[in-house]
Amino acid sequence: QAQLVESGGGSVQDGGSMRLSCASSGYTGYTYSKLCMGWFRQAPGKEREGVAAISSDGSTSYADPVKGRFTVSRDNAKNTLYLQMNSLKPEDSAMYYCGAARSLCALAQSGYNYWGQGTQVTVSS
Repeated sequence: QAQLVESGGGSVQDGGSMRLSCASSGYTGYTYSKLCMGWFRQAPGKEREGVAAISSDGSTSYADPVKGRFTVSRDNAKNTLYLQMNSLKPEDSAMYYCGAARSLCALAQSGYNYWGQGTQVTVSS
C-alpha cells in the first residue's frame, strides 16, 4: 500500500519561506517516476484546493494565487516531492497535502489516487 509522508510544515511570518517535502513508497505496480505528483491545501471551513502539480516529464502547473511564489519539484531517485514556498502570506495558511495520480495530471483532487496525511503551514502577519 502506498505511503506518502509530508514534512517541513510549521509557523513562519508574513513574507517568509518554507520548503515542504513528501516522501513516498509502496506504489505497487506503478513506478514513482511515471506518476503525476501534486500539492493541495485545505484551510478551515474551505474545500481542498490544488496548489501545484508536476507530471512525469517534469511539466508543472500552479494555481493562480501561488504563481511566481511557489515552486514544485521532484527527485525521482528519492521518491520525493518538494514545494518551495516563498513570499508567504497569511492566506497561505492551511493543511498541505501531497497526492499521486496514476493518469490525469491536473490540479483537481478527483484525479488523485493516493494521499498523505498532511502538514500544517501557518503564516502569521
